[in-house]
Amino acid sequence: MAGGIVIAASGNKGYPGKLTGKVFITCIVAAMGGLIFGYDIGISGGVTSMPQFLKKFFPDVYRKEELNIGGTNQYCKFNSQTLTMFTSSLYLAALVASCFASIVTRTCGRKISMVLGGSLFLVGAIVNGLATNRLMLYIGRAFLGCGVGFANQSVPVYLSEMAPYKYRGALNMFFQMSITIGILAANLINYFTSKMKNGNGWRYSLGLAAVPAIIFIIGSLCLPDTPNSLIERGKQEEAKERLRKIRGVENVDEEFEDLVNASIESKKIKHPWAKLLSRKYRPQLIFVTFIPFFQQLTGMNVFMFYAPVLFKTIGFGNKASLMSSLITGIVNCASTLVSIFTVDRFGRRVLFLEGGVQMFICQVIITICIGLKFGVNGNPGVLENWYALVVVIAICVYVAGFAWSWGPLGWLVPSEILPLEVRSAGQSVNVSVNMIFTFFIAEVYLEMMCVFKFGLFIFFSVFVFGMTIFIYKLLPETKGIPIEEMAEIWKAHPCWRRYVVDRNEKPPNVMSYEMTEEVKIETKEV
Repeated sequence: MAGGIVIAASGNKGYPGKLTGKVFITCIVAAMGGLIFGYDIGISGGVTSMPQFLKKFFPDVYRKEELNIGGTNQYCKFNSQTLTMFTSSLYLAALVASCFASIVTRTCGRKISMVLGGSLFLVGAIVNGLATNRLMLYIGRAFLGCGVGFANQSVPVYLSEMAPYKYRGALNMFFQMSITIGILAANLINYFTSKMKNGNGWRYSLGLAAVPAIIFIIGSLCLPDTPNSLIERGKQEEAKERLRKIRGVENVDEEFEDLVNASIESKKIKHPWAKLLSRKYRPQLIFVTFIPFFQQLTGMNVFMFYAPVLFKTIGFGNKASLMSSLITGIVNCASTLVSIFTVDRFGRRVLFLEGGVQMFICQVIITICIGLKFGVNGNPGVLENWYALVVVIAICVYVAGFAWSWGPLGWLVPSEILPLEVRSAGQSVNVSVNMIFTFFIAEVYLEMMCVFKFGLFIFFSVFVFGMTIFIYKLLPETKGIPIEEMAEIWKAHPCWRRYVVDRNEKPPNVMSYEMTEEVKIETKEV
């Protein structure tokens, strides 16, 4: 199989247009959908480390944690199936909701799907904030999950369709930026609510999820629908006028014609889910499946929604653990800015590969630090300040690597490579796989920590290594290619062209290849 190939467009269509203030603001507002996902990721871990929350809803965990029942093994003291279900139930609901979101996004438009997502999340926030028993917690989490499923399905598609192709990467990454802002806001709120003497800090943390939900709902109601969506629903004149406004030029005939042709082809397909499984769309199907799969198995979500629990597990105190997770939240947010300013300059492959190497090295360091200090019995004794500093720095560097690579690119690349006829179905697959493995990690992490001990980080590092090779071998560069012209990169790729090029069709000549001698030999073998 060919590897190490850089495919650069040299003759693709360059649609006229510029980055207008209207489009920039529109994309910023739409990206606010990431706030609800990020807030939930950040708030869950902090709440589950608050003693009063554990005492009220999960007394078995509270007894092991606060009263030290069951010994001093740090690896296992948070291991509880009911506690992990509180975190993971949201992602199970999001998985189911994303399938329905695909239909709504395709037939009713991206805007309607976004408004519905914010509304469902708002209901979940209210129920959780008022919860008096576990059942209310789980019901609230189910509504939150449905909201996340709709938002994650529609927002990346909306951003990719609205953005000019030259700036698609940066504008799409505002979604990930919003996720990191949501995580940071949640960490800040957890830090202060944990100090509340009345013991109801957890209620404020959960209930304040209504704020990002309201922001997203209001923002979505003010947004225009995308030209692609308008054309799909037969509103061609409105779509052309919308395209003129968002591109800032009068001559949009070429791009509009391509959008109409894509819509015509899309309407010929009655069953987009079945079509996505056909040979022609094999590259897209593989990437919308494996990119979210690897994204979740980097171990990043462990640090995000279990950060306070993780830091308490490795010996930090209650307030110190929340402060440490706050630091990683700041690093996560700041590092996402790096990807926004570099993705359209250096491309997707460079960030993917650099981030993978950085995360792998940090996971090795974290494994060694925890292994040497905690061993297999999970009792570290007294932790020195230098040890705590090394662990926090290693985790922060790891978080930074994810935040400017696999975090934002995991949403950008799947949303931009899908042709219109299978775009909603493909994005639904992307969200579903993401939620399946987010659910998996949330459900089994505490059990894995108890069983694998410090070897858990070795488990994640294996996937980080594998995903880096996966990108190096198989992903062509998608920088600077119009979204409706993206099919050409598969026809030009020595691995994928055998799936997408008809036997009587020659690969396009508009692509140039930069290959090492080793890669040329591999290509001949393919």
